[in-house]
Amino acid sequence: MSKPCVEASRHRGTILPHIPNLVRSVYPTRSDRCAPGPADRRPVSLATALLVVAKVVAVLCLAGTQPASAQEGELSVTVDAATDARIESAIETRLAQIPGAESIEVDVSAGVVSLSGTAGARSAAERAVDLARRTAGVAEVIDGVDVSTDVRRRLQPALDKVRTLGTRVVESIPLILAALLILLLFWGLSRLAVRWSAPYERVFRTRFLRDIARQVIGAVILLVGALLALDVLDATALVSAVLGTAGVLGLAVGFAFRDLVENYIASILLSLRQPFAPNDHVVIGSHEGKVLRLTSRATILMTLDGNHLRIPNADVFKGVVLNYSRNPLRRFNFSVGVGAGEDLLEAQRIGLGVLAGMSAVIAEPKPLALVQELGDSSVVLCFFAWVDQRESDFAKARSEAIRLVKVAFDDAGVDMPEPIYRLQVQRRPVGGGETKPQPSPAVRRTTPDGGSRTEQQDLSADDTIDRQMEDERRREGDADLLDEGRRLE
Repeated sequence: MSKPCVEASRHRGTILPHIPNLVRSVYPTRSDRCAPGPADRRPVSLATALLVVAKVVAVLCLAGTQPASAQEGELSVTVDAATDARIESAIETRLAQIPGAESIEVDVSAGVVSLSGTAGARSAAERAVDLARRTAGVAEVIDGVDVSTDVRRRLQPALDKVRTLGTRVVESIPLILAALLILLLFWGLSRLAVRWSAPYERVFRTRFLRDIARQVIGAVILLVGALLALDVLDATALVSAVLGTAGVLGLAVGFAFRDLVENYIASILLSLRQPFAPNDHVVIGSHEGKVLRLTSRATILMTLDGNHLRIPNADVFKGVVLNYSRNPLRRFNFSVGVGAGEDLLEAQRIGLGVLAGMSAVIAEPKPLALVQELGDSSVVLCFFAWVDQRESDFAKARSEAIRLVKVAFDDAGVDMPEPIYRLQVQRRPVGGGETKPQPSPAVRRTTPDGGSRTEQQDLSADDTIDRQMEDERRREGDADLLDEGRRLE
């Protein structure tokens, strides 16, 4: 008897004892009834009989098709020599493509793959085992591969790669020469664009902006040449990697040198806006001086004491700038206290006459005198006058105006009391009545050399600081980002 028949007979032997139970469930016997008697006997219908037969046949068919492994918990494996041969051939073909795995031997039996031999590297052995496990039809993989320690065999893959790379380089020599020629040509064009100054002088007034334009145009030309050279070498994919790296590096550098970048950008904006010119008298924040130069990092002032003051361009760009030289006309003022009993209109007339007669004071706008304050022991008068800073020095003119007004008040007998309290003791005359207090006589003074006190001093513009700055510019010769001939903002 064949093996399938034996298996079917064995399954039927396990199912047939249950057939009476199936029949009894359809037609119970007298002993299975709860209340036996003649009334319980019923004839078996044709439908009931057919149902019993159908159940028996279904059970027998199920027993004949169910494998023994399901009944006994055993693993059923199909043994096929042709399948083993196909698995072995597939694994050997794939291993031949893995460097270092060519010497690995493959043996397949009943779906179990045995790997033996030596591999050139540990990675090759691991790849061989993984490849065998992923092959369809393989039930188990036995790893018996050893890693070779032969130096020549371990170095052979690297030597093969070097040989292949050398062959490719030799074959690519014409393309490399063409790429170098393109790069050299565009490098020459870049240098020519940087050295050609005529177009930049027409567009940009300051030397700093001209230099920036040269560098940017030269870099763009050189970048185009590099892209063309990479395209000839079929290495344009390298551009994306380089640009990505450059972007990340630029971001890191920007954070690291944030102050330097901020000052550099501010220098460009200040050079474009020109809020001041060289030699301008300015106040930037709390710093006062004359503009010496504007560099790529700082604005350099020379204070009125002759000291150098460097202010970061970012602070200059964001700060408040007061320019005294933008408008050559500048007004000065000073206050004078006169006695409470003086004629204020007369005192104002005397002061305005003195100011109008000064050579440093311009006629228009006219000098002005106002009563500023009524104090405890005096009335404060404030005088205003305008000077042209291109012809007269502001500080000298103000100083001389104060001196001349004081001289005029002394000559006119205008009392300028000191801020103190005076105690006057009066006596009653015998005949009655009161005596009026007499004002103290004006003190007359003359100059030590006998000259007139109304003679005006030298009020010409003081160019001491300007001459020092010009000497420094000629001596150092540093690039200045300011343009003297350009109109200010």
